[in-house]
Amino acid sequence: MTAFAPDTKAGDKRDMRPNQPPEHRDIARFDDEPYETDRQFVTALARGLELLRCFGLKERHLGLTELARRTGLPKGTVARLAGTLAKLGYLRYDEPLGKYSLGTGVLSLGYAMLSNLDIRDLARPLMQELAEYAGCSVAIGVRDRLSMMYVEWVRSSAPITVMRSIGTRLPIATTSMGRAYLAAATDAERNAVLDQVRAQDEPAWPRIESGMGEAIKDYATRGFCLSYGDWDADIASVGVPFMAPDGTQMAFNCGGPAFVLSRDKLENDIGPRLVALVKRVEAAIGRR
Repeated sequence: MTAFAPDTKAGDKRDMRPNQPPEHRDIARFDDEPYETDRQFVTALARGLELLRCFGLKERHLGLTELARRTGLPKGTVARLAGTLAKLGYLRYDEPLGKYSLGTGVLSLGYAMLSNLDIRDLARPLMQELAEYAGCSVAIGVRDRLSMMYVEWVRSSAPITVMRSIGTRLPIATTSMGRAYLAAATDAERNAVLDQVRAQDEPAWPRIESGMGEAIKDYATRGFCLSYGDWDADIASVGVPFMAPDGTQMAFNCGGPAFVLSRDKLENDIGPRLVALVKRVEAAIGRR
């Protein structure tokens, strides 16, 4: 269930954050034979990059023991990888705590990536307009393994909304953004992703498969996909895929508290409006 933070004074916005378990970061082990025999694959480099993935939102510091647990690597190996990353500026070692945090090197890479996404500047005014109309939030996301990661997010001025931020990660198969992405993906990519989702949570697979099937039908007939309490019982949202000029597949969503966004409103109002927003972004990019 979703947790509601009480107002501290009149006029404050309530912070509505889904009370979810820690995000699954899909940390790879690289123990399979294809990695070992691939001459273009450097395992030590890959493990160092996976170490950076261990840090999530609201997790500023991690110690060697926790990093070793998350990566499945020996603590000595983790110590050497973390030490190297710290010397390069991708991690920062806090001596009093005896723990590591992400360094400015990671920020510079992320900023460079975001600054090259022209769509953010074009879409932001349109996203804000829809967010204010719906009284919710609107976001753009890209796929990161089995998650969708926000690269842009705007919120309405409504007193109750779902709080997110750039960098937020959502599960790909149960959210409207993820479903929209997969509905527009190639059969090969969609099947590969869903095979991994099934392997990760076999008991939930029948429900996930059914929801994904409905999403594909919705996209084919209406141009958008829904998630009404499928990921979080209190969250409702609609998603629409988008293809950037360079071929990067993305997706937009508009979502908020289910008591604000009824299914009828999503299907007959917000969904069509989000489809129109994406078409306007596509037209604006085409004019550049």
